[in-house]
Amino acid sequence: MIILLTLLFALSADAKPRARQLGVPFAGTPGPLNAITDVAGVEVGHATLIKGEAIRTGVTMLFPRGRASDAPVFAATFALNGTGEMTGTAFIEEYGVLEGPVALTNSQSIGTVRDAVSQWLVREKKWDLCCLPVVAETFDGYLNDIHGFHVRPEHVLAAIGAASSGPVAEGSVGGGTGMVAFHFKGGIGTSSRRVGNYTLGVLVQANMAGKRQLTIAGIPVGERLAAASERDGADSGSIIILIATDAPLLPHQLKRLARRASLGLARTGAISGDTSGDIFLAFTTATPELVPLSSGREQRMLAPKMLPNEALNPLFEATVQAVEEAIVNVLFAAETMTGFRGRTIEALPVPRTLEILREHKRLSISP
Repeated sequence: MIILLTLLFALSADAKPRARQLGVPFAGTPGPLNAITDVAGVEVGHATLIKGEAIRTGVTMLFPRGRASDAPVFAATFALNGTGEMTGTAFIEEYGVLEGPVALTNSQSIGTVRDAVSQWLVREKKWDLCCLPVVAETFDGYLNDIHGFHVRPEHVLAAIGAASSGPVAEGSVGGGTGMVAFHFKGGIGTSSRRVGNYTLGVLVQANMAGKRQLTIAGIPVGERLAAASERDGADSGSIIILIATDAPLLPHQLKRLARRASLGLARTGAISGDTSGDIFLAFTTATPELVPLSSGREQRMLAPKMLPNEALNPLFEATVQAVEEAIVNVLFAAETMTGFRGRTIEALPVPRTLEILREHKRLSISP
């Protein structure tokens, strides 16, 4: 099997320009990498599986405090539409904390990935008692032989091993390898924003929406790109959105933040259709070094800090901005892919997209 491990600190020199570099205007100021790894401590790794015409899938791992840490973080989740799965959400809802990494994969591999993450946590002695890993999925069965259960524990370990800070590979990589967004090639995307002294970052696994819905920089690009005879596809896919920040927030404030991902999604034209699984998770690395609840170690009194609720608007705005840009970055990074049963999904035609934006005077740079 060809396993393409995407090492995030070694992106190829010929990586495609991102949307912002090509003049697509986005509000807000990004961090140095314009990635979720701009939040100090966050690490991301991919394992990309491509074999023959049948296998187009993979795993993406995100570690809130880095692979070496076992300290939990305050967290919250929100499901805009629940036709999907993210394991471990009941625990987060009850305790307000996220223990361990977050994994992204395809719908049929969620159990395999969950078990592999549990085994790794036990083997590394990061959890002594109970393991309730967070694993989220979207459906890649159009391009991938999803019922072949091709993701194996060794692929999860490969994604864990590849996790690092630094640039994050986007497009058809990791859990996003076989995904489709707006009926163009989808996958993984990321973005970040500076908010005063704080940083907020977003990672998405995008696999949702119909072509005619696509909106970029406020322009209905999808309407122009869809052929007149083309059937308007339903918004029937899914998206997972992970939000990281170093702002001091409590779990109830993180839930408010997670809800705002819905507005960034809406800016791209998606409507969260009936069968769409749109599940979001937000966490902060600003919490004290929490002791894992299952460790049996001595607990201590905590004195966490929090921003006043009236100070959250800039973080809400940053979330909306970063989610929108991360989704557009997916489309600009992904390449045309042929997969299962010879099916082909075309990449977003970037030159034509830029031409449409230029016609509407929505590019920030000249051609």
